[in-house]
Amino acid sequence: MAHFRWVTAGESHGPGLTVVIDGVPAGMPLSEGQIREQLARRQRGYGRGGRMKIETDYAQIRGGLRQGRTIGSPIALWIENRDYSTGGGPDKRPWTETMSLEAVEPPPTRVTRVRPGHADLAASLKYGYDDVRDSLERASARESAARVAAGAVARVFCEELGCEFYSHVVQIGEAASCADAEIDWGAVEASPVRCADAASGEAMVEAIDAAKRDGDTLGGVVEARVTGVPFGLGSHVQWDRKLSGRIGQALLSMNAFKGVEIGDGFAGAAARGAGFHDVVLPQDAWAERPWRRRSNHAGGIEGGISNGEEIVVRVVVKPIATLAHPLPSADLDTGERVEAHYERSDVCVVPAAGVIVEAMLALVLADALLEKFGGDRLSETRDNMRRFLETVYPRSAP
Repeated sequence: MAHFRWVTAGESHGPGLTVVIDGVPAGMPLSEGQIREQLARRQRGYGRGGRMKIETDYAQIRGGLRQGRTIGSPIALWIENRDYSTGGGPDKRPWTETMSLEAVEPPPTRVTRVRPGHADLAASLKYGYDDVRDSLERASARESAARVAAGAVARVFCEELGCEFYSHVVQIGEAASCADAEIDWGAVEASPVRCADAASGEAMVEAIDAAKRDGDTLGGVVEARVTGVPFGLGSHVQWDRKLSGRIGQALLSMNAFKGVEIGDGFAGAAARGAGFHDVVLPQDAWAERPWRRRSNHAGGIEGGISNGEEIVVRVVVKPIATLAHPLPSADLDTGERVEAHYERSDVCVVPAAGVIVEAMLALVLADALLEKFGGDRLSETRDNMRRFLETVYPRSAP
C-alpha cells in the first residue's frame, strides 16, 4: 500500500529546518518556486512579529528531483534560518553560540521561567531538561515553515489530481467575519488578515492593534476548503483509516490549534437530523459529478470516507502563549513565583494559520490519494483514479 510520508527536523533558532518527503510518485512537475509561493503566504498577515522581517523563507530542493520532475525517490528540502547567522538571543549572545552543536564556554544563559500555555514546563519535566530552551526551540511555531514546505509538495500532487485548496479567517478575538457563502478568494489573499469581508477585516485589524497595545495576544478561527476531492478516500472499517480522524489528528498536532470541526460539526448539537443531514439529489440534478447533495453540512466526509463534496474544515487557534506583558509563573529550578519568560513573538498568527491548515490538509489528502489509487508514477495514479470514478455511478447506469 503506497503512502505519502514526511518528517521534519530542526529548531527555531538553529541553522535551519530539514524536511524529508517519501512516497511522491515519479513524473510530477515540481519547482522551488511552487514551494516558495506557499512559504511566502505563511509569512504574510497582520499581527506577525519581528521574525518575519528577518526571514525570507526559501526551501532548497536537495534530493528527489531531476529536470523539473520528481523521480520517485525521497524529496529532501532545506530551509535556512537567517536569524541563526544574523541575530542574537535575549541574552545578547549570537544564536550561533546559544544554539551551537558543540559545547561553548561560558555556557549560554539558561531559561528557567516557564510560560503558561507553552510546552515549556511539560516538556522539561518529561525529558529532564534543566534549560527550557531545549524544549521551546523545537516547540516553536517556526516548525510550521517546514510543514508548509512539505504541504506545498503534497499540494502539487493533489492539484495534479484535480484538488484545489482555499482558506480564510472567520474570526479574530471577538471580531467575526460577515462574508457570504460565495467567497472572493482573490480578496482574501489581498486582505491583511485574510478575511473575505472588508468591514470585518478592519474590525480584526483593530482588535489586533488593541491587543498589541495591551502587550497581549489574540486567537481566532480559520476555515479551509478543498474542492475536487474524489469519492472514496479514507475508510469506515478501522478507526485509524477514517479520513475525518486523520484530518483531526494532523491539524491538532499543530502548535496553538485547539479545536477542529468538519463541516457544520458543532452546529449539529442544536440541530435536528431532518434539517442537518445532506439530502442526496436524484440523477437528473447532477452536474459533472454523480451523487450530489442539496447541502454540505457533513463537510465532504461521511463515515470517515470522502463523499465527493467540498471538504470544509474549521480550526480554533488559541492566543499565542508568549506575551509582551508576561503572565505570572514559576521558576523551573526553585518553584518560586516569577514572570514568564518573554522572547520575541507574534501578536496574532490567525491569518497565517489558514495557510498551515491548507498544508496539513494537502499532506493528509496526498497520503489518502496514494493509499486509494497507488501508482509509482503520476500518470499511473491518475489512470487508477479515473478508472475507479467510472464505477461510482448508479448500478444500472450504462
